[in-house]
Amino acid sequence: MLKVRIIPCLLLKDTGLVKTINFNKFNYIGDPINTCRIFNELEVDELTFLDIRATIENKEPNYKILQEISEECFMPVSYGGGIKDIRQVEKILSIGFEKVIVNSAAYENKTLITEIANHFGSQSVIVSIDYKKNIFGKYQVYGNSGNKNYKIHPVEWATDAMNLGAGEILLTSIDREGT
Repeated sequence: MLKVRIIPCLLLKDTGLVKTINFNKFNYIGDPINTCRIFNELEVDELTFLDIRATIENKEPNYKILQEISEECFMPVSYGGGIKDIRQVEKILSIGFEKVIVNSAAYENKTLITEIANHFGSQSVIVSIDYKKNIFGKYQVYGNSGNKNYKIHPVEWATDAMNLGAGEILLTSIDREGT
């Protein structure tokens, strides 16, 4: 039987952690460094950090806070948010993160997935898929923090992402996120 793994997914907004509901209503919940310390004590298997505003605001990842997180965490850690090219991936992994998470950029530039997988290995790239029902009740993938409909079914995009080299899929229902 497979071992159950605990992988909290923490949402970064600027330098703080927030809780959202349906990708809206940002409520500050704490400092990422203190949260890392708490999860070290709880001995979680892995931590995931997502900068939920980086893509919308066209920002580079905040390498300073990522360095601080990496120095504090005693478990594997992954990061997503604003990643558009291999240079950023290389910098994030060199800081000490084991994996990067790509969403909007991966859909708009599918070769990014393959490039990351070929350069660092499939185990280092996670494709995040955000989805919700459209007005006709059909599931569709959304990017850019839920603001852009890519008009593709999540299973189809997950299959494509895996074929392009993604080692993992992070699937999020926008309709149920934070609830």
